[in-house]
Amino acid sequence: MNINLTLAPLVSLIAGILILVMPRMLNFIVAIYLIVIGLIGLFGTGNLLR
Repeated sequence: MNINLTLAPLVSLIAGILILVMPRMLNFIVAIYLIVIGLIGLFGTGNLLR
């Protein structure tokens, strides 16, 4: 069985859970999320998860 795991949905899920748990950290979590998604978009995931 082959599991295909992409990084962007995983980062989104983690950010959403963190926002639910720590709503006061919203600006910080959103900033980190945008930076990570931007880096994934620029460089791609490559062979990171293989």
